Amino acid sequence: MLKAILRRKSFDALERTDDAHRLRPTLSWPHLIALGVGAIVGTGIYTLIGVGAGLAGPGVILSFVIAGVVCICAALAYAEMATMIPAAGSAYTYTYTVLGEGLAWIVGWSLILEYTVVCSAVAVGWSGHVAEFLPFMPHQLMAGPGAGGLINLPAVLITFLVAAILIIGTKESANLNVVLVVIKVVALTAFVIVASRAFNPTHFTPFMPFGFSGHAADGSKIGVMAAASIIFFAFYGFDTISTAAEETINPGRDLTIGIIGSMVICIIIYMAVAAAAIGAVLPSVFAKSAAPLVLVLDTLKEPLTARLVAGAAVVALPTVILAFMYGQSRIFFVMARDGLLPRSLSKVSTRTGSPTTLITAVIAAAIAGLLPLGQIAALANAGTLCAFIAVAVCMMVLRRREPDRKRVFRTPVWWLVGPLGVIGCLYLFTSLPSITIMLFFAWNALGSVLYLLFARRSSLLAKA
Repeated sequence: MLKAILRRKSFDALERTDDAHRLRPTLSWPHLIALGVGAIVGTGIYTLIGVGAGLAGPGVILSFVIAGVVCICAALAYAEMATMIPAAGSAYTYTYTVLGEGLAWIVGWSLILEYTVVCSAVAVGWSGHVAEFLPFMPHQLMAGPGAGGLINLPAVLITFLVAAILIIGTKESANLNVVLVVIKVVALTAFVIVASRAFNPTHFTPFMPFGFSGHAADGSKIGVMAAASIIFFAFYGFDTISTAAEETINPGRDLTIGIIGSMVICIIIYMAVAAAAIGAVLPSVFAKSAAPLVLVLDTLKEPLTARLVAGAAVVALPTVILAFMYGQSRIFFVMARDGLLPRSLSKVSTRTGSPTTLITAVIAAAIAGLLPLGQIAALANAGTLCAFIAVAVCMMVLRRREPDRKRVFRTPVWWLVGPLGVIGCLYLFTSLPSITIMLFFAWNALGSVLYLLFARRSSLLAKA
């Protein structure tokens, strides 16, 4: 069994994948930047800025910086690994090639959890935004059993609509994604311009009213780090770009530009939006709002801009579902191609790519439509942190094991960036709610059973 866990895919094997199980290269760097920005700038900045402000006050700006720095370290490692291994699968494929099959299964299983939960959570959030436009819809069809209804029908419908867009074709869906991302960025820019007119520097004092890291009277975690561990959700998404490596026309150039470019753009957007919101309205006013940016604009008596921001959320939030459903289907696809999932799922058509898109949609729609998400949504953060740690470790191991291998992009001061990424992710992981950590390990315990019973024996490397 130990031999199975440690067996690794060779770099040469990645180049020998036959055409029937290979995705077509159709994407360039503008598509990848849009894919990354579409995944990163979404539910997080529209909703979690309020949650973060409630936990850290004005110090939420520092929380954005901390979460952003950790993500930048991970992004640099991703850029090096993605250009060295331009194959579908992201962190899963890198881990399989560098650290072995056992750890690769854990990373892939964690990514499946992350992407599916994010798709479901965003679908439910989108449903909440469109509820006011559907006054004729009965409550039983607007909420799942956990919220007193029967099924969240809008969430189910938007999930399948996004899946249909992906099935139309990867390049076509990427082009549509570019348009929707532009709408989203324009709306946030309008928010910053309008809110900045009411900027009041006294709103930033005291800067850290709840400290850097602490606990509230009820034992819950508060402070800058507690906020960082939650709003971390608002940053990740650039890893979906690396899942598109096999479909990238010029991986050496386009993946580097896509990953680093999307991270820089999104950090600038987040910092500007957070500063404008807090400068215009005290954090305590919008901290508990489900739509904090709209509330800020309503407080400032800017109804036109408020409707613009709300409308952009309704129109553009599906880009987040699109990006993560795309990434999920590619993880599912490549694990099947390796034999860890049924091999039949890895066959692709000449136009629509992987058939697992529909499977992903069914699972995500079931969660969004029927199950109460609650704290389980935080599992997405745990799964992502696991993947980020794995990529940073892979980058450092390869630097030692194969220092002379060609690297199109080289992580600067890797001996510092790598450890910082790992330590930062571990710190954020321990800052998550205790129930989230327990559920994450329970999910991977289930995955380990499946690996031992099925994947270990069906793996292509087991038959080599």
